[in-house]
Amino acid sequence: MGAALGALTAVSVGFAPHAAAYDAQSKQWYLKPMKAEQMWKASTGKGIKVAVIDTGVNANTPSLKGQVLADEVPKSVAYHATEDYNGHGTTIAELIAGSGAEGSLKGLAPGAKIVPYRIQLEGLKGGSERDKTPDAATALRAAADTDAKIINMSFGGMTSDEDEEAVKYAASKGKLLIAAVGNQGNAGADKNYIDYPAAFPYVVGVASINESGKVSKFSSSGGRVDLGAPGQDFPGWCNAKFDSYCGIEGTSASAAIASASAALIWSAHPDWTVNQVTRALIDTAGRKYDKDDPSKYLGYGVVRPRMVLEKSDYDAGPANVDPLAEANGGDLLAKSASSSSSSSAPSSASTASQAPEKGSTGGTSAAGSNSESSSDSNTLWIALGAAGAVIVIGGAGAAVLRARRAR
Repeated sequence: MGAALGALTAVSVGFAPHAAAYDAQSKQWYLKPMKAEQMWKASTGKGIKVAVIDTGVNANTPSLKGQVLADEVPKSVAYHATEDYNGHGTTIAELIAGSGAEGSLKGLAPGAKIVPYRIQLEGLKGGSERDKTPDAATALRAAADTDAKIINMSFGGMTSDEDEEAVKYAASKGKLLIAAVGNQGNAGADKNYIDYPAAFPYVVGVASINESGKVSKFSSSGGRVDLGAPGQDFPGWCNAKFDSYCGIEGTSASAAIASASAALIWSAHPDWTVNQVTRALIDTAGRKYDKDDPSKYLGYGVVRPRMVLEKSDYDAGPANVDPLAEANGGDLLAKSASSSSSSSAPSSASTASQAPEKGSTGGTSAAGSNSESSSDSNTLWIALGAAGAVIVIGGAGAAVLRARRAR
């Protein structure tokens, strides 16, 4: 089953990243309020590998030269991993770990490394090209068996039972799974639809904010939003030609910045578990409401890794307790540790329908509560197009799967 990418809307303005007259970092407005320069004195994400499951990652852009570990992609899923057929995956990789060379994008965690996974999405050639390219579930399981600590999934439409089991498997391996919640905030009755994999338990769903610190109008809302991060009005690749940047928007970008934030924290505290990194992200997130009453728009708040990095003795709590265990229907990592089998997803893990509800404003209610949508196509959560048009990636059939998961 094909997955969908988190849409990035782009206004094509022809920013050539190698041109001396253009400085992408000056357009990355979030670097200043997040105090990136200050954070980089404490951590750059060095030593952390982020698996980017997407349209592939072009390792030869100025920003990504030396940043992509193509040789570490398992051979079973390595087909053309560094050939990005859309530009989406490369944008995500640069937002996470780009070097900023030659006026290009500077990743929030420039010391981290990217492990690229190219999956089957609309726009990929058919025939043998598609046959040799893994689907999302296969790539996710492969990434889970590596030493990448963070897995970024800026796409939607990963809705089958096989997909859910792959998510559980990756979570049982101690990976931090981060995904875009979707760009349906302007979709009327469907605005509260959170796409999968973000809607699955054990996945941190990320929404978007703008430069004013407000929730982006396009950002999907609902009970499976866990965090917010910047997601609009900064550069990204216009297309797979890789000759210019465009202004972009989308929760795909927000997920990338959340992944980079986690990389900064994990690099500074390499002995922490996924539970502690997740708890640190939640506890330090910026919000004007009680943490125990998360928002359906931004979950526990906007990521602020600086709040962790500025305290060398920061206490992230117990290593073996999932901070989202209640919402996830149990602590999967703890269950996995006590299981005698490590070759498949633990059968004791709760499904989405077993996760308890927390009410309409809760950031951690059951995935099943958001699983209805009238849309029958998958959507890029970074949209690209001169008129701000959304590029639709994926095929019909998603609505059937979503309806089947509505419990």
